[in-house]
Amino acid sequence: MEISRDGAPARLRALPTRLVNQVALVANRATERALEATGSRRYHYALLAALGEFGAISQADLGRRTNIDRSDIVATVNELADRGFVERSPDPDDRRRKIVTITAAGTDHLAELDERLAGAQDELLAGLSSTDRAEFLRLLTRILDLRAGTPKEVFPQAGGGVRGTNH
Repeated sequence: MEISRDGAPARLRALPTRLVNQVALVANRATERALEATGSRRYHYALLAALGEFGAISQADLGRRTNIDRSDIVATVNELADRGFVERSPDPDDRRRKIVTITAAGTDHLAELDERLAGAQDELLAGLSSTDRAEFLRLLTRILDLRAGTPKEVFPQAGGGVRGTNH
């Protein structure tokens, strides 16, 4: 998909869903370029960031905190453990569960990823003032917060009315 608004029909240029998708494509490319030389991917960063912020937690909790599927969590933890960035140990309260802990090397790698991803954010948001950047982040966060745990039925449909009601 070509990322361009030039020549696109006005209906497409006016669709927030299409615009957000196109911005996501640009953001994903910037992120991939930023992480490319590190041997890490977005899932690696998400897990290290969660461990850096929350400390040692179970693989299951790590999946819940990052919204990453359980099977992907196992594979990603294995990759990070193979590189010495995390350690797994049995949970003393439930030996079936694994507790994941970030290592010193993982903390150093997380700092490198933070730095590289800060550059990706600058690349994505180039041309926006710091006020515009803050407002953009606030609006994106608000959209996600409004939908978190909220049934789809309460959001208005195009053409009026609300799903799940008789209005």
